Amino acid sequence: MPNHLPSIVAIDLGAESCRVSLLCWENRRPRVDLIYRFSNAPVERGGTLRWDLGRICAELEKGLRLCEVHAPHSIASIGVDGWAVDYVRLNGDGKPSADPYCYRDIRTEAAEVAVRKDVSPEELFLLGGAQPLRLNTLFQLVADRIAGLPNSSPWVNLPEYVLMYLGGGRVSELTNATHTGLVDAKTHEWCGEIFSRVGLDANAAPQLVSTGTMLGCTNDTFSASSAYRGTKLIAPCCHDTASAVAGIPLHGDDWAYISSGTWSLVGVLLDRSIPTQEAFQSGFTNLGAAGGQVCFHKNVNGMWLLRQCMEQLCPEGGWTMPELIAASEREPQPKDLLDVDDADLLLHGKMASRINAQLARRGLAVIEESASSMPKFAALIFHSLAARYAEVLRNAAHLSGKKLKRLAMVGGGSQNQFLNRLTSEATGLELVCGVPESSTVGNFAVQLAVLEGAAGSCERIAYWADALTGMRKC
Repeated sequence: MPNHLPSIVAIDLGAESCRVSLLCWENRRPRVDLIYRFSNAPVERGGTLRWDLGRICAELEKGLRLCEVHAPHSIASIGVDGWAVDYVRLNGDGKPSADPYCYRDIRTEAAEVAVRKDVSPEELFLLGGAQPLRLNTLFQLVADRIAGLPNSSPWVNLPEYVLMYLGGGRVSELTNATHTGLVDAKTHEWCGEIFSRVGLDANAAPQLVSTGTMLGCTNDTFSASSAYRGTKLIAPCCHDTASAVAGIPLHGDDWAYISSGTWSLVGVLLDRSIPTQEAFQSGFTNLGAAGGQVCFHKNVNGMWLLRQCMEQLCPEGGWTMPELIAASEREPQPKDLLDVDDADLLLHGKMASRINAQLARRGLAVIEESASSMPKFAALIFHSLAARYAEVLRNAAHLSGKKLKRLAMVGGGSQNQFLNRLTSEATGLELVCGVPESSTVGNFAVQLAVLEGAAGSCERIAYWADALTGMRKC
């Protein structure tokens, strides 16, 4: 580590927006600035849903150039995290052969049917530890094969592609690789049996690397600038949820986490995977975490429910989120709760009507579908989410054998103090809150650990996460 603490950059790729953040130090105190943010969304092309890769890279370059202006010293390193499963196919020159597909493209429907003829979802889980979701890289690669694309064509997931674009090699960082559905749950290597049984070419997969691997330095395009001369390219937790969990500076074996946003990821950190039939039936997944650990969690519906209700009932506005949360807190506690993970509530559009349809099916009173009823919908959603979180955490504790005392809440949902209180009451756990952009913190924390020669050290990653944010009782 140099005498002065290093300036470093974190790139966070999001399916709705992407961020470029800069960490600098003032009197040895950290300062994190969001330097550049740009919107992101898939585009329809020829009946397919794809990502505009050229635009994403051009916008990231703008953000990196702005970091040059704001950094007091040369930039020591860059790390990239983002959403999982999507990937870039490469041609013989190592360049993208086409814009990558979006995980929402319907082509994986046929791929899922084809895969299930050869291997069951439960078998995939027992081998790989990850829930076999249709959007996983595995099913997307099978869709490529069905479409006649060369099975041997090399590919690389999106966050690692950005590192490659900046000058790094073609790799798959472990936390992101586990989301492909192609990694062995026990060995943390590519699972040859899965590749073989679903008809994929393992030689097309990138080299697997651990969290915190240094991938070289920026290429000539960037190193021509003094700010980026010799800048190291580091693979942090390339999956954004693993990065968010790495941004939680807690020690010990008595805590769980909720990464709360559009969706809620509810679970615990483990030293090894639990690829068992019971875990599969309970809907848990085993995904990579910093330091070789495992994120053992379950997807639960989240603030998506509330925002979808607002889109239906007050599309022109009328409620700010703080106003709505405050109004919902004044509502009486609902006598009956929603099944927030009802398949119908995972669909887009007319959420208030979908909620009422569930209530009606169960013989319960429905809520008037008007903007003035938004506090009632919000109260029902918050109480129901808290109860579901508690149920999932009890199951996580049972499956893992952990005795939980604390619960870390990170992500945008951590700012909802009413939901935090309900969650604490429902779970009986002490809540501590991180920051909304916890994935940025985790990205920076891993980079700092690498730069001081402690790559892979959970203790040093937690130390730097604490230095950057600290945590407080919710």
